[in-house]
Parts: sequence; structure tokens; C-alpha cells
Amino acid sequence: MRRRGFTLIEVVIAMFISAIMFAIGYSAITQALRDRDALNASQARVTEIQRGMRVVAQDFAQIVARAARDTSGTGQLMPAISADTRNDSVVTFTRTGWSNPAGIQRPAEQRVRYRYIDGSLVREHWLAVDPALNTEPRQRVLFTKVKAVEVRFLDPVTRQWSTEWPKTVLTGAVTPNTVDFLTIRPLAIEFTVVLEDWGRVLRLFEIPT
Repeated sequence: MRRRGFTLIEVVIAMFISAIMFAIGYSAITQALRDRDALNASQARVTEIQRGMRVVAQDFAQIVARAARDTSGTGQLMPAISADTRNDSVVTFTRTGWSNPAGIQRPAEQRVRYRYIDGSLVREHWLAVDPALNTEPRQRVLFTKVKAVEVRFLDPVTRQWSTEWPKTVLTGAVTPNTVDFLTIRPLAIEFTVVLEDWGRVLRLFEIPT
């Protein structure tokens, strides 16, 4: 009996159908990979924001009334908390509770500064509350894609919000009254960061007294 093979037309049709199926499968795989990359990027962004907010919350919860020496060489005693809207320094403060799992010889207190640099909120800290002259701090980026950062302070006396702290700048020799003034802490801190993709994120932190 004579066997009959595939005709040229049947082969062409089979190849055409296979090409269509391959194109559909390739598009589905490409879209799946694209969706996976977008999901990973979104998850990484959520993790970054959550981790950054956790650090901010831990810092503000551990603020302590401890003035610090200025590192620029002026010899001035800096407030426990200071904020000045005229530069890229968002807020500078002293915190306690600095964990030391390695048992390094250093205090549990830490001098911290938040800076808004090139669209990022950067956390800086020194290895000592009163570091040596012009000592460079260590940096860590808390948030990227930042459009603006604002910190407001609730005055314990006037019960008014202010973007600067302390509201009065002291000059001259350090006295006991001056030290008391430098260690005054606000009742609360309102922390607002405006992100390019998430918009405005606001947190209110009660400051321990």
C-alpha cells in the first residue's frame, strides 16, 4: 500500500499555525516578565519606604535632652534638637538607645542629622555625640525620589507649630540657663515627606519628656 505524506500546503499551514502560537506564547512570557519586574520594583519601593519610616520613628522615639558640640570649629554648644530651613539640613538631634551588639567602646547616645540632598533624604550619624573637629559623619539614604521634606515642632509653652527649633538663637557664654534652653524638647514632631510616586506621607511623633 502506498503511503501518503504531507503536502506542501499542509506543511506551510502547520508552520504558520506554529508561528502564531509561538508569537502568542512569546508575548505572554514577555508580559509576564515585565509584570514581574514591575512587581519587584514596586515591592522594593514599599520596603524602602517602610524601612525608612521605621528608622525615623525609632530616632524620634529615642530623642534625648543632650546638647552637643559643634563640629565646624566654632566651639558653640548646639541644642539637643535643632532645625533651620535656610540650608539642606532638615533636623539635627541627639538620640539614645544606640544598639551595640559588637560591644564596641562607645556611648549609647548618638548624634544624628537628616539632610535633603539631590532628591534623597539622607540620615547622617557620628560615632560620638561630641565628635572631633570636622569629623565626617556616616551616611545612609532613607528615601529616594523625594520632592520635599518638612519637619514641624510643637512648642510645649505656646502650643504652636514651628518649622524651626529652637525658635531663639543664643549667643555668648554657656550658662546653666543656656544649657536648660538648649535641652528643651518639643511636645511632638510632625514629619512630612513628599515622594514623586507616593505623594505626601505624614507621620506625627510624640516626643518623650
